Amino acid sequence: MQYRLVILALWGAALWGTALLGATALRAQDTAQYVVPGRSNDRAQEKKPYVILISADGFRADLADKYQATNLIRLRSSGVQAAYMESSFPSVTFPNHYTLVTGLYPSHHGLVDNRFYDHGRNAFYSMSNKKTVTDSSWYGGVPLWTLAEQQHLLSASFYWVGSEAAIGGLLPTYYYHYNTAIPIDARIQTVVDWLQLPEDKRPHLIAFYFPEVDHAEHLYGPDAWQVRSAVQFVDQSVGKMVDAVNGLDLAVNFIFVSDHGMTPVDTAHLIDPLTPADTAAFTVVTGATMIHMTSRTGDKKVIKATYARLKAAASGYDVYLADDVPSRWHYGKRDDRYDRIGDIILVPQPPHVFGRPGDHIHIGEHGFDPALPDMHATFYAWGPAFKPKQTIGAFENVNVYPLVARILGLPYTEKIDGKPGVLDGILR
Repeated sequence: MQYRLVILALWGAALWGTALLGATALRAQDTAQYVVPGRSNDRAQEKKPYVILISADGFRADLADKYQATNLIRLRSSGVQAAYMESSFPSVTFPNHYTLVTGLYPSHHGLVDNRFYDHGRNAFYSMSNKKTVTDSSWYGGVPLWTLAEQQHLLSASFYWVGSEAAIGGLLPTYYYHYNTAIPIDARIQTVVDWLQLPEDKRPHLIAFYFPEVDHAEHLYGPDAWQVRSAVQFVDQSVGKMVDAVNGLDLAVNFIFVSDHGMTPVDTAHLIDPLTPADTAAFTVVTGATMIHMTSRTGDKKVIKATYARLKAAASGYDVYLADDVPSRWHYGKRDDRYDRIGDIILVPQPPHVFGRPGDHIHIGEHGFDPALPDMHATFYAWGPAFKPKQTIGAFENVNVYPLVARILGLPYTEKIDGKPGVLDGILR
């Protein structure tokens, strides 16, 4: 039996495929702003409100209170705060960021993990591979910026999963390739500059991404002082952005979300779950919190026999046939529109993670069952579209898409998993 265990790192500059960077590499990053020429807002669209959708990666639902994020606490108090927002399964970065902007579960939009195998294409997608990240053929659904641009409402993205690919033939009018070299004050100023453009060139939808909290949690665990510092950094940056934008006298609405939570894991007792099975008949994609096994031939007898051996040996993790995953995950074979979910799926039970001696494993991890409290994500919203001083219960992140579409007056015909009625009550 031979297989290669690949642990996917989401820390430092590893997100979007860059390694830890020295000064030379930083200078080499693509920091250019890309502008699609020839676009303008339709005159009828120019008077619509504005939405800035902010994601703080790994910003667990309790972190604002845990680490005294004073700006976020003040801002959510003026608008809407949810008890928590439930991530989609798997609770990892790429699937959930794309769910937020498509209203589709990962099994329905196609990004079923940070790295996965597409059986029909006989090819791998990886968040660390720039070629796949920028290839629109990997992405299903109609992301919010595509929906807006289709209706001649301009959009902008300062890093968001999918925004570097021409999905539906359309990129945001203003966008950046992910990099770690642009200082936060410059990024905030860019948002202000976008909103000061002439009305016909001004984006009404802006996506903005913070990686810092996730990075610190992975390296040091969610209870570390470094995470407190990262939360404070995001909080202060959001405060700066809001103050600057509020001075423009525009009807700007802010939605602050995260993709998932984080939990400390046991790095001293790594689990190597594939030892009981012969994996030669499978294409195996491995990670700390999920393993996909896809049969090379589709032989059901081999699949079931391998599953039985893995299931019998399972301790500290669960083994599922793709037909039998929990229905609330929306991740079974019947949900798998792109044939990208393994025939057999292995998921550890926290604090356990998969790995082998010598593997670099993070102290903090995510990717587990979204129902677990440590996986809960954040949702706050404020601005003229939102009712003030509202506290609501938990909801699934697929419901953010119809909320943003309604604020911006963007009808959609694509069938989505989100339901407009879930969050309609928080709007004025």
